[in-house]
Amino acid sequence: MELYDAMRTTHAVRDFTDDPLPDEVLARILDNARFAPSGGNRQGAHVVVVRSQETRERLAELTATGARRYLAQQRAGEMPWNTVHPTAVTEEQIAETRVPRGMTEPLRTAAVVLVFLVDLGLVASIDSELDRVGVVSGASVYPLVWNTLLAARNEGFGGVMTTMAVAEEPALLELLGAPEGYAVAAVVPLGKPVKQLTKLRRQPVEEFVTLERYAGTPLTHD
Repeated sequence: MELYDAMRTTHAVRDFTDDPLPDEVLARILDNARFAPSGGNRQGAHVVVVRSQETRERLAELTATGARRYLAQQRAGEMPWNTVHPTAVTEEQIAETRVPRGMTEPLRTAAVVLVFLVDLGLVASIDSELDRVGVVSGASVYPLVWNTLLAARNEGFGGVMTTMAVAEEPALLELLGAPEGYAVAAVVPLGKPVKQLTKLRRQPVEEFVTLERYAGTPLTHD
């Protein structure tokens, strides 16, 4: 499909049909996605393809930990998992929070689940010495994740980038048999969407793009 159409219609898919995602189609998706850039072209990402229902159930369990805190903070009016604004929610409140099945069900119902790992020995964390949470090293793996979702859209499939399971990263890495030195970047359920959205809600360009400075003139277009 036309590139701009794919970019404008690739939405977060959480409801899947029973249609399979054949290995040959998945291989084609990843064969095109692999041209995503990475720092120094070191290509430190590794993708684990999960089809086993037993492994999916464990993934769902691990996802619930991060989701439970996310929901507890959200209900308290906080910005969940935010490092700038520490949480005032207690461990007891978090433990008592029920996780809706919809937050873990995509891991069970998608045709396949992709877990994106990244070799920390191959990424450049230019912001590692700044007094804030690091984000730069993600540039070496997230373009691959997004390319995968774009390629899946082109093939008539879809998915959603999730990170809740990262709260249980040690257990997740052990589950997948990942070697030491790897981190989990995303868990992506992938399959045939029950419904394909064609109109997505996003900020207009002039609301988040400015010229020369943060408070500069908004970039406008016809």
